[in-house]
Amino acid sequence: MTTGIGARPAPALRQYVDSYVGFDLRGLAAGVHCGPPSRALTAVISLSDPLEMAAGVGDGSPVTRFGSVAGGLMGRSVAIHHDGRQQGVKVALTPLGARAIYGMPAAVLAHQLVPLEELLGALGVELADRLRAASTWAARFTVLDQLLLQAVGRGAGNNRECPMRPEVAEAWRRLVAARGCVQVGAVAGELGWSRRHLTERFRAEMGLSPKAFARVLRFEHAHDLATAPDRLPWTEVATTAGYADQAHLVRDWKEFTGRTPTAWRHGEVLLTTG
Repeated sequence: MTTGIGARPAPALRQYVDSYVGFDLRGLAAGVHCGPPSRALTAVISLSDPLEMAAGVGDGSPVTRFGSVAGGLMGRSVAIHHDGRQQGVKVALTPLGARAIYGMPAAVLAHQLVPLEELLGALGVELADRLRAASTWAARFTVLDQLLLQAVGRGAGNNRECPMRPEVAEAWRRLVAARGCVQVGAVAGELGWSRRHLTERFRAEMGLSPKAFARVLRFEHAHDLATAPDRLPWTEVATTAGYADQAHLVRDWKEFTGRTPTAWRHGEVLLTTG
């Protein structure tokens, strides 16, 4: 059985946090869950045994145990090893959230998995303890709101001297709104920058170039379509997500997950929310 419940953060957090998802996976054969790259920086707090994770699937990346973990923007899936049972809470942060909550640009965490307490200190330890002590998902989401608001308040002055450039934030918003189906050069021109300058500043802030981030966004859209209750044929997934053809979808899917779309669909553990 795989179940999940989603929630929106408090209004004061919504420019920093996209969503909360509580998940409960049990009664399945042991295996590896493929955590796909997305527009968000993800933090996961285990409510049971430590998470065993690697920063890549099938590429020899070392497996590390985490009670709670934070990751930056990724250019590939992370591998989450499980024994058929996992329970936890996932928090999806925006790049602005990286600065507001962690006190650093998203680029510092790109392609990495680190213990959450290394970023939040004692507040991270308190967050994990209180989430595990709570008895309902509603109570856990309330804990997240309370402590993440504390983190934002604590770090309010950290990035005043070197804030995210508004052009970079706007480029991020436009790429996300278009789900990656927009020309980077056109976005740069609309912002009054050259493509090269936008690429350099975007990568310095996010850890990915705008072109690489656009590929992640197209893949994220395709992944959402592929995991929907009414699954589309792969040809329709490719077209709807903005790929030139199915071959380009297959190329990206293999790069991001280490598997072909068909092999992924047969073997993946899917966490649904409701």
